[in-house]
Parts: sequence; structure tokens; C-alpha cells
Amino acid sequence: MQTRSLLYRIVAAATLAAAVLCAPRAALAVPSFARQTGMACEACHTVFPELTHFGRVFKANGYVLDNVKQVQDVNSKRDQLLELAQIPALSIMVQASYTQLKKPLPDLANVSIPGEAQNGTAAFPQQLSLFYAGKIAPHLGAFVQITYGNDSGTIGIDNTDLRFADTKLLPDAQTLTYGLSLNNNPTVTDLWNSTPAFGYPYAASNAVVSPLAGTQIDGALAQNVAGLSAYLYWNESLYAELGGYRSAQQGAANQLTGAAGPLDGSASNVISGVSPYWRVAYERNWGRHSLEVGAYGLDVKLFPGGSPGATVPLSGPVNRFRDVAEDFQYQYVADEHLFTFAGTRIHESMDLGASFAGGASANPSDDLTTTRLWATYYYRRQVGGTLQYFSTTGSTDTALYPGPTPGSAGVVTSASGSPDTRGWVAEVNYLPWLNTKISAQYTRYTKFNGGSSNYDGVGRSAGDNSAWYLLLWFAY
Repeated sequence: MQTRSLLYRIVAAATLAAAVLCAPRAALAVPSFARQTGMACEACHTVFPELTHFGRVFKANGYVLDNVKQVQDVNSKRDQLLELAQIPALSIMVQASYTQLKKPLPDLANVSIPGEAQNGTAAFPQQLSLFYAGKIAPHLGAFVQITYGNDSGTIGIDNTDLRFADTKLLPDAQTLTYGLSLNNNPTVTDLWNSTPAFGYPYAASNAVVSPLAGTQIDGALAQNVAGLSAYLYWNESLYAELGGYRSAQQGAANQLTGAAGPLDGSASNVISGVSPYWRVAYERNWGRHSLEVGAYGLDVKLFPGGSPGATVPLSGPVNRFRDVAEDFQYQYVADEHLFTFAGTRIHESMDLGASFAGGASANPSDDLTTTRLWATYYYRRQVGGTLQYFSTTGSTDTALYPGPTPGSAGVVTSASGSPDTRGWVAEVNYLPWLNTKISAQYTRYTKFNGGSSNYDGVGRSAGDNSAWYLLLWFAY
């Protein structure tokens, strides 16, 4: 036991030393990691929340590297029973924002009198989060986020990742990190910022018009599933992960008992069986450069379940979604100039047996493809910005992407039954301190829900949903 613990500490120390010597100094996007490691935010981040190579290694090793005084206990055989930091691994995060749409939305308070909703949404806060982020015990760490959101007005569980990890020293000074993750969002375990859970945009308004279509792996299941995955990370280069997810819906209750489960037909989109998730990636580092290429995917079968006030038994046909994605990320990290170019392409094949049988889909099968490409530049980690292109294309389905009903306001409808959406995001940022960011972001749509003009059948254009988003974001 002592030999194993000593080997782990040697490997961790060597990794830390290499990171300090080969990369700019100064750990994930919450300050509790910085307090735990005794290192400033720039050790693990270009600019929060984007990770550097050392940040990825820190995450793969279970968030356990520490440099603070510990409360320790051992048994008679000198086996470690307790290693508890004297500083709690707690942090807070606040986002305050203002959103302005290019064209106001219709006012639905009185449909007989045409009018406009107030344009300009102040969110104070938009989000307020509490984190436990850091070491729990030797080889066991956590990233747990609890968030108040102004859209729901409630406090709920956010991204959560509990990890056990260890590292073996192999011949020729190579390393093998292996671990287990218990988490609630496919891709939240990932080490790179090119996949959905921690991909760009890192912050976005919740007071805008969102497109009708999105893939399952792109946040549709977030916080409503529980997954267990195992991963290997060889020589800080080759990464492989395999896991499975089950429904773990928040706020759902069994109609018979009123208890938290089991889920029944009153719940929507319940996973049938276990949904497998997989990830492979390779990263090469040279000097101040790093390049990652990879692929990931999810295969999920869902019972559509009941609509409000109705139930559908959790049996019979299901909707099956097969998501296969590719991603890449290039980073250049220096003292003055930091540059990232990254992207992902997600293709989803849909077998809509349940929805087609119930009339919720016009086709028995559809497909959807989402592409995002973005480039980020910062000068001295203080001033910078990002430019992103995004696109979603897919099958025309007039039931899945419905048009307006008589007398409706439109806006969230598709006159053509097409999900096609594309546009650009431009963002500028100023960081007076490493844990504080002031952002101005503009999203411009050139196509929305299948059209550029009158996409909703009620006269609204894609560009009308373009929006300014001003954000103050800090963590402590």
C-alpha cells in the first residue's frame, strides 16, 4: 500500500513539474481547485473554462492533486484511512447578464390585441452556482455543481462528475491513468473543450429564441441521466472511455406511490435499458502547441412517454437515436498569445418508431447533423475573443418540426418542416482578473428552422432572432 501511494505521488509530482516547466504558470474553472493545488488559474486554463494540457491531466487524475495541509489517519498497517484537506473544496460562481433581441417577440398576454413583449431581459443573476470541486479522498475527487437559474426560479443539480482515478508508471517513463466516473451528462467527463458539455459557447443567454432541433448528445439528456464510465489515458496522449446511461430524471414522481420512482408512463423520454456512450481521442504536444483529434458517440432508445395530463405505458415501440461525432482541438499557449481552433460535427440517425406510430413524426426515420467551428484568441489572458460558425441540417418532417396553427404567434415554428439553422457568434472578452470575465456576444442567424425569411409562416425572419448578450461572469 505504501509503495503504491509513493509511486502515485512520484508520478503526480513529475507531471506537475513538467507542466510548470513547459507551460505558462498561473485549475478547472473553479477557484477551489486553485486553492487545493496552490497554483493560479492559468496552470489549468488558457482563459476559464478552457483547459490546457495540464488541466486535462488534472481532470483525468480525478481532481486530487493537492498542496494544502491534510488531516490524516492510518491503521496499524500504515494504510491510509483518511486524507482530508483543512480548506473546504468550495467555490461560488455568478453570472449576471442582459439580452437584447433584434426584433421583439409577440406579446401573448392578449392575442386579440397585437403587441410586442418587452425587448431587453436583465438577469441578476442569470445563474448562481455552488461547487464542491476537489479531492474527497486519495484517488477520489469530485466536480459537483448546484445552480439557481433565473429561468426556472429554482435550485437544482447541474453538471456532476465523481471520479476514482490512479496512475501507473510504465517502462520507458510512460504513464497509464485509469479511472471510473459517475456523472449526469454525456461528454461532461471529456478532457477537451470540443465536445458539447464544456464546448463553446461557454456561456449563453437563456432569454433568446432557440431552434427546434438538437441532437441527444448535445445536452438533451443533461442532468436527467446517471452514467458510469471507465476510461484509460495512456502517456497523456491516447484516451479511451466506455460507459452507459440510465434515466435519472429530476422532479419526476411515481403516480401510484408519490415517491421518486420508479418512472412510469407519465414521464417523458425515459431511456429503455442502458444507453452506451463511447469516446476515443489522441493528443500530440510539442513545445507550446497541442493537437487533438477524436470521435465520440451515444446510442439511446427512448420511450416518448406521456404529454401533460396523459400517460403512455413504458412498453412497445421506442425512438432510437444513434449519435456519432468527430472533433478536433488545436491550442497554442504562450505567455502573451493564446490561440485555440476547435470544432465538432455530430450526426444523428433517428428511428422514430414510437413517434411515427403516434403521429408525432411524419417520417419513420430522420437524420440531423450539427457542425460547430470556432477560433479563440487572447492577449496576455486579458483581452480576446471568439468567432464561431454553427450549422444544423436534417430531414424535413412536418410533424417533428411543426408549422404554425391558425391564430398562433409562430416564432418557434417551421413553415417548411425543416430543422435547418445556421449562423455566427462573435464575442469579445475582457478579464481584469483571472477569475472575472466581462463579455459582449452577438449571435446572428442567417437561417432558422428551415428558412431565412418568413421561416415560421407568420412573417418572422431568421435575422429577427439575432441577439446581443452582455455578461459579467466571476467565480470565487
